[in-house]
Amino acid sequence: MAAAAADPRTVHSLQHNWLVRLFDYKPFLIFICLLPAAAFLLVFLSYPLGLGIWLAFTDTRIGRPGSFIGLENFVSLLEDRVFITSVWNTLLYTGLATFGKFALGLWLALLLNNHLPMKSLLRAIILIPWIVPTVLSAIAFWWIYDAQFSIISYVLVDVLGWRDTYIDFLGQPWPARFSLIAANIWRGIPFVAISLLAGLQTISPSLYEAAMLDGANAWQRFRHVTFPMLMPILAVVLTFSVLFTFTDFQLVYAITRGGPVNATHLMATLAFQRGIPGGQLGEGAAIAVAMIPFLIMATLFSYYGLSRRKWQQGEAND
Repeated sequence: MAAAAADPRTVHSLQHNWLVRLFDYKPFLIFICLLPAAAFLLVFLSYPLGLGIWLAFTDTRIGRPGSFIGLENFVSLLEDRVFITSVWNTLLYTGLATFGKFALGLWLALLLNNHLPMKSLLRAIILIPWIVPTVLSAIAFWWIYDAQFSIISYVLVDVLGWRDTYIDFLGQPWPARFSLIAANIWRGIPFVAISLLAGLQTISPSLYEAAMLDGANAWQRFRHVTFPMLMPILAVVLTFSVLFTFTDFQLVYAITRGGPVNATHLMATLAFQRGIPGGQLGEGAAIAVAMIPFLIMATLFSYYGLSRRKWQQGEAND
């Protein structure tokens, strides 16, 4: 009986134990739950990013520790014609590819949002360009753009007879740039189309019915119903698309490696070429760090889109 009577007092004392009170404290539990993820990000994200920023302000080379030189790498890049070309190539590549992906992706999403036969199969087929490994698709485009064995040149010259000579897609600067943009658009359309399709399916059909009762035609329904309701998902998908395109490396490096004569270098491929094969880690890191302001602007655009979503849901913007 005495032992049984002691049990409630023991439980009561445990409830007031400092360790129990600590784990009952919600902010502490949140901190403990987030600690593994924060440690993972610190080791695999923050440390490489911090090291890269530090290397950008040094003259480090492969096999030789460098010293702090301040902004010298960035000043020299402003006088580097190859770097300036890579910046313009990156902006051109990102702008045209993003516009092409969104124009075709939105059209495809609107098409798939209708009642079509074998709609599920069509959606699965559309995802193929996105799920195919980048290097594999780059090899396919390398063959398509080949100066002697291009299927496009074969059709234009030998089948249709529209040209007398084969097209040198990758041997001249501007054809090579547009060839890379076309390859990137082909790979990026599925991501945009499926994401926008998911957004289209969240729009209530009653909104379209009300618009039709008001006499709105197809364009007016798209302009005043579809587009405003898609704005939040458009902002997020556009941000990710810009980030993926701006930092694209595999597709460009596998097809042209920055050629011909550095004409198709993007900032990412030039940073790799200067840092790893060229051995100039400091200069390569400086080129990579120069990409950060552009990426921050894309992220701010996404934030603007999300703030519009609060407004559409009747909430005040923060």
